[in-house]
Amino acid sequence: MAGGLTQIVKGAHQALDDMKYEIAAELGLPVYQGSEDYWGHIMTKDAGTVGGHMTRKLVAFGEMALSGENPANVNQ
Repeated sequence: MAGGLTQIVKGAHQALDDMKYEIAAELGLPVYQGSEDYWGHIMTKDAGTVGGHMTRKLVAFGEMALSGENPANVNQ
């Protein structure tokens, strides 16, 4: 990983990428996995919307994990 950071959870980067492209598809954005993460043709507002949706999902996963619920039930 860049900057000398170590990946703590193996596969987390791929899982986050999958989530990003899944959300982009749900929002109807024309980006496709395997496009080497080029989003230059996407408006900043739309890219931020994807990030916001990702953050909401990750917070919900964390809250459910801390409460002992099954995070696989998050469908937001």
